[in-house]
Amino acid sequence: MHNTGSEPEPRGEPPPEEPSDPPRALCILSNVLEKLVARNDNLGSAASGRSFIAFHGSRAPAISLENYVRRIYKYTSCSPACFVVGFVYIDRLVHKYPDSLVLSINIHRLLVTSVMVASKILDDVHYNNAFYARVGGLSNAEINKLELELLFLLNFEVCVTSRVFEIYCQHLEKEMLCREILLSEQRSGDGEDN
Repeated sequence: MHNTGSEPEPRGEPPPEEPSDPPRALCILSNVLEKLVARNDNLGSAASGRSFIAFHGSRAPAISLENYVRRIYKYTSCSPACFVVGFVYIDRLVHKYPDSLVLSINIHRLLVTSVMVASKILDDVHYNNAFYARVGGLSNAEINKLELELLFLLNFEVCVTSRVFEIYCQHLEKEMLCREILLSEQRSGDGEDN
């Protein structure tokens, strides 16, 4: 059962659930974000502006972005659409604040906060901030602060039209096809070497 903001918050770790693989689109989303982060990390922190400073950790978390997406999906049971809309929010930030970079030290916090806000907009039933904090490895105070920061950075423009949503889904589908073609070529290339 999901917990809304008015119900008591869950205690301890999120409840164990059956292992469920996220939809492939979420794996592609994590791959797209990993490529963005890798490119930006190579530019160096000197190129990073101050807009995303609230999301910076002292170092990159040990958990990979793909496993972090899996964790959020597994424990929050939010719809895959929340991840797409969270991606829209991150992309909006990137375009609105081009001097600030999405880096390995801020992507995890940006992602869990974006997905949490998206779940409040899209899903009829969602967990409260304290639960998302626990799933994301943050304190309740920190996730509350990050939520406000994200909302102000977005000027509270959190609605995503169906057309914009479709465009981002199509982008992820193209990424998925490109990835499948690349993997197919690598497999066939490996077969030729034998």
